[in-house]
Amino acid sequence: MTTTLIIIAVVVVIALIAIVLAGRAAKTKREDQKRVEATEHREEAKIHGARANSREAEAEEQAAVAKREQARAEERQTLADRERRAADERHEHADRLDPDVDHETRRDEREASRHEGDASGSEHETRR
Repeated sequence: MTTTLIIIAVVVVIALIAIVLAGRAAKTKREDQKRVEATEHREEAKIHGARANSREAEAEEQAAVAKREQARAEERQTLADRERRAADERHEHADRLDPDVDHETRRDEREASRHEGDASGSEHETRR
């Protein structure tokens, strides 16, 4: 009977060792799968980060273009204002020289003409 008990004990020990080894192998396999999954997530995150960087750069470029255009528009407006003042000064000077001109009437006509131009310009802007 002792031989039978020894054989049973050896079989149980072998079975326990097999169970422990199988558990370790399963754990290693799960850890490997998690490593692979983590690597995939990192790669996806890298792709998303690169896309975000690209879109951010495009947005910054568009903002820079818009800022340049705004500066150009302001410059054109300043030049137009300067030209308007120069034209007004030339008209006033010509009116002062001309003995047949009523200065106040001419000034009022120029202002009315300018306001009509502003009104049609703003209507034109609203149509765009």
